[in-house]
Amino acid sequence: MSRLIVISNRVSAPTAQQPSAQGGLAVALTAALREADGIWFGWSGETGETGELRFETYDGVTSATIDLPEQDVEEYYDGYANRTLWPLFHYRLGLTEFERDFQGGYERVNRLFSEVISPHIEPEDLVWVHDYHMVPLGWMLRQKGIRNRLGFFLHIPWPPTRLLIALPEHRRLVEALFAYDVVGFQTREWLETFHDYVEREMAGTIGPNDEVTVGGRTIKAIACPIGIDAREFIAAANGEKAVATLNRMIESVHGRNLIVGVDRLDYSKGIEERFNGYQRFLETRPDQLTNVSLLQIAPPSRATVQSYQEIRGTLDALSGRINGAFAEIDWVPLRYVNRGLPRDVLAGVYRAARVALVTPLRDGMNLVAKEFVAAQDPDDPGVLVLSRFAGAAEQLAEALLINPYSPDEMADAIEQALAMPRDERIARWRKMYDDVCCEDVIWWRRRFTDALAAVEVAPA
Repeated sequence: MSRLIVISNRVSAPTAQQPSAQGGLAVALTAALREADGIWFGWSGETGETGELRFETYDGVTSATIDLPEQDVEEYYDGYANRTLWPLFHYRLGLTEFERDFQGGYERVNRLFSEVISPHIEPEDLVWVHDYHMVPLGWMLRQKGIRNRLGFFLHIPWPPTRLLIALPEHRRLVEALFAYDVVGFQTREWLETFHDYVEREMAGTIGPNDEVTVGGRTIKAIACPIGIDAREFIAAANGEKAVATLNRMIESVHGRNLIVGVDRLDYSKGIEERFNGYQRFLETRPDQLTNVSLLQIAPPSRATVQSYQEIRGTLDALSGRINGAFAEIDWVPLRYVNRGLPRDVLAGVYRAARVALVTPLRDGMNLVAKEFVAAQDPDDPGVLVLSRFAGAAEQLAEALLINPYSPDEMADAIEQALAMPRDERIARWRKMYDDVCCEDVIWWRRRFTDALAAVEVAPA
């Protein structure tokens, strides 16, 4: 069996300091690495002088990390990855910053990765590179003489051609993808926007069997939606901590209907628009006042980036305005929590909710939607209100799909969800539950690695 080499910006493999893999993606990848005796390479998250890779093997999984100089973190991570590619790929051209230094830092760090990792890649290894931080890495590994099967998976959306061409040297970025053998996208929509760019800007062709050809190079490009570790999350939702949280939440709302939102604090998640939609609901349904309570959990992220500081200030002010306008002496309509919660606690929160608002303005997938479905009581499930612009909407079509930019549409969906009969709630939930369990994170990982393993390698 070939070893699996995983390369990503950050490493979430278990270590002696953090014995449990963090999140469903980490669970799937660590299981694969354990099976294949592989290695997970990435940045340590620490700044300092670049030195040797630090290897650690724990519970059968080997990780290898390296520190980055502060300038590289500023230009590669805070800069090109999160102030250029992230907003552009989420359709936020007005927030996108184009700085030549950012691009230089991005290519410099990818080159560093290629230099320190390539000596550790053996001829039969499968190499799987993850996400927008590492697009050029495959091309740079090829320059180092790596002839292995190389795969790349993009966890975020792929933008329309008319947006992507705003990126300086956009063609160079896309050409780098053709160093890989298999390129994966979360949805058919993102795959089709990639096809559109290839045909319009590169005179490429889309062939049968997921083939994409530019010049003399043909790769396989696939839609491969990521899932959650459904079995683990269902077990967590029935565990002691989740049940305790469920009871705590039921007690806290005093018989009211709980609406929940769980998102990393990010402008792509549509939290501001969600608050506006909830405010519209309160304004236009006075009979519902004091009968509902919205809990929004939004742990902060990327605190050094200006746009993230601004969205936090906006939400602080908006939540205060909503509570100031509608609260009673014994009830507040909105509880806004700026910290993360453990997964088993979140599972209890999800199960307590009558409605989940998962309303990103643009999202590659959004696993909160799938976690909410997995956590529900089969006999009395809650209702998922889901943005049409989340990747998850392709699979979870039984949710109430909405346009998150419309406060009236969101308010209507909240009303519909709260009034939905139990039989309809169960029927909608059952279909989504089956999809979440069938196409889970293990299915996703195997679909991608099976496609990569099937690639014919050209003789040396």
